[in-house]
Amino acid sequence: MRREAVLLLGSNLGRRVRQIRGAVERLSRETELLSISHMYASEPFGRADQPWFLNLAVRLATSRSPWELLRLAKRLEDDAGRRGGVRWGPRRLDVDIILLGDMAVSETGLTIPHPSMARRRFCLLPVAEVAGAMIVPPGGRTVSQMLSSCEDMLEVIRL
Repeated sequence: MRREAVLLLGSNLGRRVRQIRGAVERLSRETELLSISHMYASEPFGRADQPWFLNLAVRLATSRSPWELLRLAKRLEDDAGRRGGVRWGPRRLDVDIILLGDMAVSETGLTIPHPSMARRRFCLLPVAEVAGAMIVPPGGRTVSQMLSSCEDMLEVIRL
């Protein structure tokens, strides 16, 4: 079954734009890309002692299961040179599954929709750009509605 998925890609180490664009190119070869947001620069979340992040969202069509999509995301991160690190620490590439159709998954190692999306403006801005009308399960609010009520005050700049 094909579903629309939304992924958030981010980087704050190395050649950030190149790493994100490389991951988008790989996604375009392995899935059907439907739309790509602008890139956004944002203050780091959780740890201020690191460079700002660049983020963008992609909306794609896929027949992959949630776990297959997670494996693809981890492969993209690994190929960009991501290794283990501290929570909310610097990343060469971070790929998060934000939404997968109307699915809600809550398993060890995988939660969809992303559990923190409603509290993070750096996530909601690019996601709303590509999937603002998408309904976030299980509450039934759209991404745009979540963005309008987000209280996150970290600075986010559209590039």
